[in-house]
Amino acid sequence: MRALITGGAGFIGGHLCGVLLERGWSIQVLDDLSTGSKDNLKDYIDNPSFRFAVDTVLNEMVLDRLVSECDIIFHLAAAVGVELIVKRPVHTIRTNVEGTDCVLKAARRYHRTVLIASTSEVYGKSANIPFRECDDTVSGPTTKHRWAYACSKAIDEFAAFAMAKETGQSVYIVRLFNTVGVRQSGRYGMVIPRFIKQALSDEPITVYGDGEQSRCFCNVTDVTRALADLVLCDEAAGQVINLGSDEEITINALAEKIISVFGSKSTIVRIPYDEAYEEGFEDMQRRVPCLDKAARLIGYKPISNLDQTIREVGDYMRANPIQQ
Repeated sequence: MRALITGGAGFIGGHLCGVLLERGWSIQVLDDLSTGSKDNLKDYIDNPSFRFAVDTVLNEMVLDRLVSECDIIFHLAAAVGVELIVKRPVHTIRTNVEGTDCVLKAARRYHRTVLIASTSEVYGKSANIPFRECDDTVSGPTTKHRWAYACSKAIDEFAAFAMAKETGQSVYIVRLFNTVGVRQSGRYGMVIPRFIKQALSDEPITVYGDGEQSRCFCNVTDVTRALADLVLCDEAAGQVINLGSDEEITINALAEKIISVFGSKSTIVRIPYDEAYEEGFEDMQRRVPCLDKAARLIGYKPISNLDQTIREVGDYMRANPIQQ
């Protein structure tokens, strides 16, 4: 199989490259390195089944050539991290909506299968826990930049299903829930690498809001194996699938756990959302997936637990301090 991974130099994309190469795939990565890093690909550079193009999915000439040479597109290129989304709302919308439009047009031209990495943010402010793929989405007001990301990814999903309806192409939509692990950067607000970096330096751990918001964190190795499995599952085509962990933890408890795991002297400092992001920032209180569909389709069940993931990330940060 020949795969094109847009955003392949990102945290998830880099790990997906490793999974697919181990399974005998040929890989072409397209990434403009705006948030990705060549360090995520350094283990594959000399592999004859791997190629890397530094460019954006908005360059339709380059994208057309790469799509013509692949069988399946893993579309991971997107704006990432709450901090980036709040600070650069125009970039967020353009990257997500226009980028996906370019990918879908090229996929339609060559009749290629597409997997689009969407997000749990699409569920918005819904209180129907756990989130099921068929649930209604509950978006916040258009005056809050936070919800532009969720809505832009929802538009991506609508566009993909519209193309599939008109052309009969195989389209897979995967909603990811807080994917974490080795090589993830804390530069854009990702909470686990940020907390671990602070804990290893015995600095105050900065919790945004009251810390009682909860999340479910899933190791990237579990997620990327599932992505590779899903595109070969014909029954999953044309569906939305949640991927992540259903092990729920509050952000306060996460900070306490990280302090305990590393024997850190850090204290916990809470920063109001208005100071951390912007005035009037709105958050999702809970974000918990129902994983029944993924389990039924591909036997999905996360293997790595949160304590194991935290230790892996900490060990990596100690060994690679300059990359953090």
